[in-house]
Amino acid sequence: MAKILVVDDEPDAVELVEFNLKSAGFVVVTAADGAQALKKARASLPDLIVLDLMIPEVDGLEVCKLLRRDPNTAGIPILMLTAKAAEIDRVLGLELGADDYVTKPFSPRELMLRIKGLLRRRETTEAKVEKMQFGELVVDVPAHNVTVTGKRVELTATEFKLLTILAQRRGRVQSRDQLLKDVWEYDNVIDTRTVDTHMRRLREKLGKAARHLDTVRGVGYRFVAS
Repeated sequence: MAKILVVDDEPDAVELVEFNLKSAGFVVVTAADGAQALKKARASLPDLIVLDLMIPEVDGLEVCKLLRRDPNTAGIPILMLTAKAAEIDRVLGLELGADDYVTKPFSPRELMLRIKGLLRRRETTEAKVEKMQFGELVVDVPAHNVTVTGKRVELTATEFKLLTILAQRRGRVQSRDQLLKDVWEYDNVIDTRTVDTHMRRLREKLGKAARHLDTVRGVGYRFVAS
């Protein structure tokens, strides 16, 4: 049974999210500010975190950054809740390591779909090929592990799924729309910049192995094996 940490300082929002999550069979832990969020995330190691950006003590962006820096919490999927007008916060959140976002006011049904999608993302996708190696880059699908010249690269669940899909479809151009559907499981294309932000972060983490990730201008991305 998956454990979800819900971080929000609005009691009504917490009650709404908590009710829907418990109805779906999840275990729920809550926090009302950033300091509590960091403490509870490190103590309970939830399977996913629903994180509001506008919270007291330590804001959501800083919480996201600190969780990603800690090896014990770096791989936990983070779903941001952000106001519609705060586009800069959403982009910053994705840059700092959030996996997905939902804008306020939100639909509980949409939130649940996104949460379930993120949890499925922690499981491997198209896992027929167990291990793939391309020069210094090794992607071990069952172990959910990526190494570059033998050194482990810490990826979020979303980054790992994005890399795995591109590697398994190597040589074939994947449009941003297609990646949003296959990685984020969006039925309707919302914002292709989400893909670009994750690709930029993935390249930074892969270092010299980022040469395998090719941008096809105006279309999308392609994994190049050689």
